[in-house]
Amino acid sequence: MTKVYPNTADESVSIDGNRDAVAVVLTVWKKSLLLNCNGFTVLDGQGNLVFRVDNYIAGNKDEILLMDAAGTPLLTIRRKRLSLGDTWLIFEGEDSVKLLFTARKHVNNKCLAHLLRSANEDASWRSKIGNKKKEIAYEIEGSYMQRCCTFYDNNRRKVAEIKRKEAVSGGVAFGADIFRLIVQPHMDPTLAMAFVILLDHMFGSRSLIRPHPHPHHHHLFNFCHHFLNNFIG
Repeated sequence: MTKVYPNTADESVSIDGNRDAVAVVLTVWKKSLLLNCNGFTVLDGQGNLVFRVDNYIAGNKDEILLMDAAGTPLLTIRRKRLSLGDTWLIFEGEDSVKLLFTARKHVNNKCLAHLLRSANEDASWRSKIGNKKKEIAYEIEGSYMQRCCTFYDNNRRKVAEIKRKEAVSGGVAFGADIFRLIVQPHMDPTLAMAFVILLDHMFGSRSLIRPHPHPHHHHLFNFCHHFLNNFIG
């Protein structure tokens, strides 16, 4: 049965023939591992869980939490209230205190969205994303519905891509709910995944919502993760 994650040989991609500069290739599955939730499950080349979004079907539709494999909050993505157009805010962690980026959706433009860097981001994130000035830090072009997007930084460097996923063997075609996120060395994969969530909320057919803790989630998650790694095709 075909796995949803890449095999070891497909795990990284050399950049312009430079073997020291490799991109991280992640498999994004638009599905939560928890029952009664929607969200995302993100795996690395060996099928290890990297990121997760586990969201109940009922709740606050304007706030999404990106977590690591252990459920530790990494970024909070929140729709900006009383704003013209579709505008979202990206905060560090869960507290919505340290604003990192403001994202704005574009209409009738080859650019799907652009992200403005916040002037008050902290030093740890500044080292990951470069210049601290408030400016357009990233632009996203392409078609999210077709799972064909390119992320550019403010120097027009390609920093990440969304691509359709193809099976290594067997001729199996994956649908739009399983795709690849290719992240270049000069971009943080956490931030790239946050951009995927933004695109899904701006251009996808289904929205995500903020989760609430449940006492049985830990056991159910472990069962679903084991099932995914061994049987999902």
